[in-house]
Amino acid sequence: MKPTHIEHIGIAVENLDEAIKYYENILGLKCYAIEEVKDQKVKTAFFMIGQTKIELLEATETDSPIGKFIEKKGQGLHHLAFAFDDVDSALKSAGEKEIRLIDKESRPGAEGLKIGFLHPKSTFGVLTEFCGKK
Repeated sequence: MKPTHIEHIGIAVENLDEAIKYYENILGLKCYAIEEVKDQKVKTAFFMIGQTKIELLEATETDSPIGKFIEKKGQGLHHLAFAFDDVDSALKSAGEKEIRLIDKESRPGAEGLKIGFLHPKSTFGVLTEFCGKK
């Protein structure tokens, strides 16, 4: 199973409003969506550049994955997301190839996508997300 494209680059930020200002005022991008994903305790903002999205992630609670990430590593690159036609099949295939999975099955993510993560210890230090509509 092969990804169709890079879906987005996830960046952890402490203050979503301040980060949005940077991407809009300095880089000239336009935030096209802000969304809260309650079960992941995160608020997201999306920008499009070419055919790739940038997703800014702000923790809504300190004990969330993003909150813990920022506490441990600070703001910055959080994950790289690849699009797949079938997320569950892609996760299963990665698991069969002895990749450590954070999610064995997809779960709901921002923008109505199904998502699943691979553990960075199996992916050369890069938290990797598989996502797609199915």
